Amino acid sequence: MAVDSPLHSRMSSPTTSEKDVKALKFIEEMTRNPDFVQEKVLGEILSRNSDTEYLKRFGLNGSVDRKTFKSKVPVVTYEDLKPEIQRISNGDRSPILSSHPITEFLTSSGTSAGERKLMPTIEEDLDRRQLLYSLLMPVMNLYVPGLDKGKGLYFLFVKSESKTSGGLPARPVLTSYYKSDHFKRRPYDPYNVYTSPNEAILCPDSSQSMYAQMLCGLLMRHDVLRLGAVFASGLLRAISFLQNNWKELARDISTGTLSSRIFDPAIKNRMSKILTKPDQELAEFLTEVCSQENWEGIITKIWPNTKYLDVIVTGAMAQYIPTLEYYSGGLPMACTMYASSESYFGINLKPMCKPSEVSYTIMPNMAYFEFLPHNYDGDGAPEASLEETALVELADVEVGKEYELVITTYAGLCRYRVGDILRVTGFHNSAPQFKFIRRKNVLLSIESDKTDEAELQKAVENASRLFAEQGTRVIEYTSYAETKTIPGHYVIYWELLGRDQTNSLPSDEVMAKCCLEMEESLNSVYRQSRVADKSIGPLEIRVVQNGTFEELMDYAISRGASINQYKVPRCVSFTPIMELLDSRVVSTHFSPSLPHWSPERRR
Repeated sequence: MAVDSPLHSRMSSPTTSEKDVKALKFIEEMTRNPDFVQEKVLGEILSRNSDTEYLKRFGLNGSVDRKTFKSKVPVVTYEDLKPEIQRISNGDRSPILSSHPITEFLTSSGTSAGERKLMPTIEEDLDRRQLLYSLLMPVMNLYVPGLDKGKGLYFLFVKSESKTSGGLPARPVLTSYYKSDHFKRRPYDPYNVYTSPNEAILCPDSSQSMYAQMLCGLLMRHDVLRLGAVFASGLLRAISFLQNNWKELARDISTGTLSSRIFDPAIKNRMSKILTKPDQELAEFLTEVCSQENWEGIITKIWPNTKYLDVIVTGAMAQYIPTLEYYSGGLPMACTMYASSESYFGINLKPMCKPSEVSYTIMPNMAYFEFLPHNYDGDGAPEASLEETALVELADVEVGKEYELVITTYAGLCRYRVGDILRVTGFHNSAPQFKFIRRKNVLLSIESDKTDEAELQKAVENASRLFAEQGTRVIEYTSYAETKTIPGHYVIYWELLGRDQTNSLPSDEVMAKCCLEMEESLNSVYRQSRVADKSIGPLEIRVVQNGTFEELMDYAISRGASINQYKVPRCVSFTPIMELLDSRVVSTHFSPSLPHWSPERRR
């Protein structure tokens, strides 16, 4: 554990503002004795919710201590809570989970485990989220000076409102935040000035929103000090949009008039105050840069003062790092916070670290946290059951060990399994820091084999190195377990991009080697099934034409997914999606031989 906090030592700097000092002191205060804070948080949650139907069911009788809580209230999943959530969704306003009124449901992205989940939230949860947001820039200012001298180009989006049968809003957490007064009426802060006007961010038409946000970013290109989106994939989607629409954007800039594709009245009115006159010089510059075949470093060419990219590149987003490096010329990538629809969790106190070194410090005031030891070793060893495993307190986790996150929230989730697997990397003061490892979901399984997201991503990375020298990259992938054949086999869809954005593909021989390399990278249970049991057939890679995964995202958004939270599903089974992918296949390749396996080779 840290004896002298680096935040504490920097607070005395004469360049640190009074506002930042206050925020940094709060972080120090929360992390010095997290166990005390956690005990207080749980007491507050249990006290205020003591009369709820859910807690009464387990006979707490007003007890607020941890021992009673953990002995009587079970650890649950979403499926366990579905009946209660459905009642609230249908309009039951009695205190089922929370004594405070449920004001809306926050929806999951729907790509991690299938259906969209409805997470209950209460009015004051917005204050907690805003509190965590308020800590981000004071930390970033310690590492990147001068961010008050310019603006941030962030591609932020909302989706149209939906309501449950009982009349409660159901929307992604970021849509909820952007539509709240916390965001819309935020006070002026020189460290948080965006190029995108609220009218563009709040437009439910993502095409108009993207166009207006990109246009503003281009008009203010010299003011931009940082580029961002929620996920790395979102920023790459913005670059793709620029590739497809730069001529129209340049025309708007050269004529000083707004494209007819923008018909939202609020955006049109706001843009009339931003796009006020022709700028032929900027239009010619944009044409010169964007007409080049090679878009390497395009971000710093267009936005030369950019200091870093603000995007999530942990977990499944890590596969986008090489492509972001290509387009940005190697700019740092900052992962600033860890959050979900269930709750906001913590922040990265070293935001300019390498993506592979990102760790989040859990803020103990956000919710009550417990940790279920995660013992899966990647080679098929079973995990201990809940009955056999005692959940660990936030302050008692051990460095190097992995845990599944379990939370109890003010809105009424009690001992809820979030499904995130975290590894303890160290401590800030007495508060543990975690690396996000993966979602606790097996992606692929034919028989006894179990391949998770982290394993699949590693296999893709290892295989793609075989053609890295020729400048080809895997820019997107997904998979499914083909069980119609006997034996079944893994099918991996790849979208490739060649040097200078050409469509030249690696040879059949190289692609076959890629298939085998992927198999060599998978766990021993898979390889045993291939070699000894013959229960899995050769792995297959299907290369799809460029733009396929853009179509996949468009399809998901058309069915209600959030453009902010959308993540490419790493495993697919929904028939229309598979039909779309298969209709875009340009070549298929199979593993030419068996991977290595022996009873002695366990990894």
